[in-house]
Amino acid sequence: MDARFTDEQDEIRRTLRELLTKRCGPEELWAAVDTPAGHDRALWATLAERLGLPALALPEAYGGVGCSATELALACEETGRALAPTPLLATAVLTAPLLLALGTGAQRAALLPPIASGHLTAALAVPGAALATALALTGHDRRGRWAGGGRAGGVQARRAEGGWRLYGQVEQVLDGHSAHLLVVAAHTGGFARSRVLPFLVSGDAAGLTRARQTALDATRPQGRIQLRDTPAELLGGEAVDVLTALARLGDTAAACLAAEAVGAADRVLERTVAYVARREQFGRPVGSFQAVKHRLADAYVQVQAARSAAYYAAWATTEAMAADAMAADATAVCAIAAEATVGPAAEATAAHAPAPAPAPARAPEDTAGGLALAQALEALRRAAAEGIQLHGGIGFTWEHEAHLYFKRAAGDELLFGPVHRLRAHAADAAHVFEEAGT
Repeated sequence: MDARFTDEQDEIRRTLRELLTKRCGPEELWAAVDTPAGHDRALWATLAERLGLPALALPEAYGGVGCSATELALACEETGRALAPTPLLATAVLTAPLLLALGTGAQRAALLPPIASGHLTAALAVPGAALATALALTGHDRRGRWAGGGRAGGVQARRAEGGWRLYGQVEQVLDGHSAHLLVVAAHTGGFARSRVLPFLVSGDAAGLTRARQTALDATRPQGRIQLRDTPAELLGGEAVDVLTALARLGDTAAACLAAEAVGAADRVLERTVAYVARREQFGRPVGSFQAVKHRLADAYVQVQAARSAAYYAAWATTEAMAADAMAADATAVCAIAAEATVGPAAEATAAHAPAPAPAPARAPEDTAGGLALAQALEALRRAAAEGIQLHGGIGFTWEHEAHLYFKRAAGDELLFGPVHRLRAHAADAAHVFEEAGT
């Protein structure tokens, strides 16, 4: 692993930090979260058009930049520093990869270019508070029971004349109240032969009702969606394996979330160090007391360790995705060659030719994303807590910025954790306790 960043990656971070410093200060942040959408649409347009943020990890064939998950994670680190309320996570991290992996050629061509340009925002709707399970971060349910199991609850899909219809309700959908497009995980086939399939629902579809919910973290707006005989389009075909796709998506999402949490932790720690250097008590700066130095040093070490873990997770995800792409290309070449092979002599040659080695199965659980996310969330919670305490009385006021960082850590744990379950799932996947017991 080469831990050095390229010039292009450094430029992405520098440009994005400069822009967010100018456009996403405390006053702009509060104004954005108070809007119905929960984010500054003008800022999002600038991020998309000037920096190509939603296009970073999309192929150039669909209007993307053609970068990898590493660049997307670096961008998330900078948006995390500013707690910028944008549709980046819901659109570019959680939804666009699913469209790319599962969509038909026509669906990708129709949806990915407007996502890359920032004109189309999207959200992933997973029934109940099961997003972490669906992404295989705190467990991997290979039967999709998190989506309702075919019983009442969740979202049900049935065939109708001219397509599909969806029924049900989904809570806690990130940007679900404002996204132009929803990707909804729904059950089909009733209870006996139930399975989970992904569906596309337009934001203005008939029978769709949406409302913004009150969330612990106001910078991470969530919505409730209700589906009543709502027309939907199947994403891909009925043969798609959405559970595996979601599990693989989970590793990319965890790496981006970890980088985002690291950016937030670094920023709140930076502000705390600056404050204790100028705040005086007993005639000397608070930061000069050894006990305060020790606390901040411990938090700094924790943040730097979390940063290393987040960068490694992003790198590992990029390498795994590259290996998957190479395996898919090799399979396609072999299929084309097989179709072009005709005649008895060619059949005999093909029969004795060595078969291409199958790509090694990449279990979604055997990844670094979950552990990196656990470490980053813990570092953010620690840095934010120290910030609140070391700011003294002003730090305990509800309006102080340190509370926003603490709420981000707590809110992300509710959505994607908690930390102990992230670590427990990683340990189970690696069979740590089984090996220790032998």
